[in-house]
Amino acid sequence: MRRAKLDKIDKKILRDLQDDGRITNVDLAKRAGISAPPCLRRVRALEEAGFIRGYHADVDGEMMGFDVTVFAFVGLDSQAETDLRKFEDLAKTWPLVRECHMLQGDTDFLLKVVARDLDSYNRFLTSQLTAAPNVAHVRSAIGIRTSKQEYGVPIDPDAESDDFI
Repeated sequence: MRRAKLDKIDKKILRDLQDDGRITNVDLAKRAGISAPPCLRRVRALEEAGFIRGYHADVDGEMMGFDVTVFAFVGLDSQAETDLRKFEDLAKTWPLVRECHMLQGDTDFLLKVVARDLDSYNRFLTSQLTAAPNVAHVRSAIGIRTSKQEYGVPIDPDAESDDFI
């Protein structure tokens, strides 16, 4: 996939929106060093080009009663593309699964699962995940604490290389 060339202003806009999706267009424009109308045009162009996929609120799971985070390493019986896609489509239907990543190596998928407690995770594990078609095995790792959680990618507007967009 070919990436569009971003200039320094585009990178500043992306960095600042990634850090604070609720920033006003006026404040965003000030930080980027341009006036508000061209800033809004650039944001819309970045959205249309697919650089900005959406906006969301970062909801505290523990405050909502989801005290357990589990990383489930899922191995499938078959790695045929149709079987991989079927599993991905099924994972999208499970509300407790917040992230699904296909991996290269011994594990086919890594799922980030949230649950109210270990009992509710175990019910999900036994009644849905291990019961799913083509699932050969699941290894679970229970998260103890999160010490870093950043969204998106590192963006350095002054970088000349693609190391930090």
